[in-house]
Amino acid sequence: MSQKTIKKLASLAVSISTISLLALPIITNAQQGVLPPQNSRYGLDDIEAVGLGQQTNVKSLTANLINIALGFLGIIAVIIIIYAGFKWMTAAGNEEQVKSARATLVQAIIGLTIIFLAWIIVGFAIEQLSITTGSRDL
Repeated sequence: MSQKTIKKLASLAVSISTISLLALPIITNAQQGVLPPQNSRYGLDDIEAVGLGQQTNVKSLTANLINIALGFLGIIAVIIIIYAGFKWMTAAGNEEQVKSARATLVQAIIGLTIIFLAWIIVGFAIEQLSITTGSRDL
């Protein structure tokens, strides 16, 4: 296989993966039944069915934003791990490329570990804040 073909295949794989990851929230929401009913007229009932009319407080909004940010960072870390693995597999015995791929892989795993620990710490802090303030709506 030529280098050009490998680059095209890698670009195609990254494009398909990105599109799949972007479509995942839409697919999961459709499976959970949060979409508005198809046979109703469009009005305020549909907005509440989708979840846009719900009252949210600052704690739950903050927790949701932090979870979304950490989830996005986790996705980026996994993509970097896949990239490092691909780089290692296509090194073809070149020791410099193997060292570079190994360093990228180790750094990505360390980053993923930090993201996971941050998610645990934030979850614990939000839970303790909810207990302290007496609101358990998270």
